[in-house]
Amino acid sequence: MTGVDPAFERRRLLRLSAATAGGVVLASAGGRTAAGDVTVAPAEEVPPTEDLMREHGVLKRVLLIYEEAERRLRHGKDLPPEALRASADIIRTFIEQYHEKLEENYVFPRLRKAGKLVDTVAVLKTQHEKGRILTSRILAGATAQGLADERTRKRVVHAMRSFDRMYAPHEAREDTVVFPTFRDIMPAREFAEMGERFEDEEHRRFGTAGFTGIVDRVAGIERELDVYQLSKFTPHV
Repeated sequence: MTGVDPAFERRRLLRLSAATAGGVVLASAGGRTAAGDVTVAPAEEVPPTEDLMREHGVLKRVLLIYEEAERRLRHGKDLPPEALRASADIIRTFIEQYHEKLEENYVFPRLRKAGKLVDTVAVLKTQHEKGRILTSRILAGATAQGLADERTRKRVVHAMRSFDRMYAPHEAREDTVVFPTFRDIMPAREFAEMGERFEDEEHRRFGTAGFTGIVDRVAGIERELDVYQLSKFTPHV
């Protein structure tokens, strides 16, 4: 079927499942009932905390791209400025303007209200602000002229290194402490509704491809810089 928003269709199937749960048992996708009728199981809704953790996966992959960019710039090797700019643009649009805003608008306020991790949340919010400054510096220097200038190149390298150093512990603390605590304090129904809200916002900003489209963009940059193959990171021991 064309022209159908996947998020809408997923929620429609979930509602249908709930409405018929008392009298109908759905087989797995592509399965058949005893009468031989093909059945379709509803897609499972992604919880908001899992959604945020998946988005951290995008951040981790861009951090690896930054590492490669740093290495090339420090050793005088070729770095296409377009690849660096595209990476920083993903950080700006997907992480800072979308992912972090979800945290700041939904996760952090609920933790503060519950009196949970208040000091940690304050540090995380400050780090968001510092990260945006660093991203602006990277974007400003990610041009052929900028990377050819020694002073600008050093400024870009320092910004990427600072960004990497800050966000590795930042996202690790959120994944292991902040998000589990947030889930513990959220009523189940409100938690589920928040997942739908997150998904709606994702598709509003990034189209029907949503998260998958962003991952594809990251993979394209990885291929351009020859850091896509997972086996490249396997040590020779």
